[in-house]
Amino acid sequence: MIELTLGTLLSGLLLGFFGSAHCLGMCGGISGSLGLAIPVGPHYRRRQFALIATYNLGRITSYSVLGALIALPGMALEMSHGHAGAVLRTGAGLLMIALGLSVGQWWQGVKKLERLGMPLWSRLAPLTRKLMPVTSPAKALLLGLAWGWLPCGLVYSTLGWAALQGSAAGGALAMAAFGLGTAPAMFATGMAARRVERWRNRDWFRHLAGGMIVLFGLWTIPAVRGMLLHGAAH
Repeated sequence: MIELTLGTLLSGLLLGFFGSAHCLGMCGGISGSLGLAIPVGPHYRRRQFALIATYNLGRITSYSVLGALIALPGMALEMSHGHAGAVLRTGAGLLMIALGLSVGQWWQGVKKLERLGMPLWSRLAPLTRKLMPVTSPAKALLLGLAWGWLPCGLVYSTLGWAALQGSAAGGALAMAAFGLGTAPAMFATGMAARRVERWRNRDWFRHLAGGMIVLFGLWTIPAVRGMLLHGAAH
C-alpha cells in the first residue's frame, strides 16, 4: 500500500492544477455563471465569491467521497492478491497518460470513460437544473455536491490514482488535494471569465499541462519507474 505523504498530497494538487485545462471545459461554464443572478450593487464581489467558494466546497466534497469509495476495493484487492498492486499502478498510470494526451489535445480517447457515469448523471442532472439560478450559498453548495458527480475523464483518471492510496481516508484526502488543485482556475473563471478563457485556450499551456500529466502517468507505472531508477543508478 502507498503511505499517504506530503508528496502524495502535492501530487494531487499538481494533477488538479495541470488538469484544470480540461476541468474548465467541463465545469467552467457553471463557475462562470455563478453570481449572474445577483444584482450588481454593494458587496456584489463578496457575494459572488461566497457562491463560488461554496460551490467548489461541494464539488471537492463529492470528489473526496468518490476517492474514499474507490480506495476501498483497491485496498482489498491489493491485500488479497500479491501482484494486484503492480496491476493497479499500471492501470492508473495508463489512465493518467490518456488524460495527459487529452489535455494536450493529442488524443481524446479518455473521453470514452465519461460514458460510464452517464446513467447516474441522467438522474442528477434534473436536480442541478432546479438549483438554477444560484442565488444563495446553500444552493451553490448543493449544486457543487451534485456537479462533483458529473462524468469527467479528468476525475475518473485521477480516481485510478486515488485507488492506490491504501485506505478510504487516503483516497478521500488524495481527491480533496486534487480538487483544491483545480480550485484556482475555477475561482478565476468565476471572477474573470474572459481573461481565463484566453489563457486556457493557449496551445503552450495545454501542451505543458498535458506533458506534465503524461510524465506523472509514466512514473506511476512500476515497470517504467524501475527502468528509470535502474538507468539513473548506472
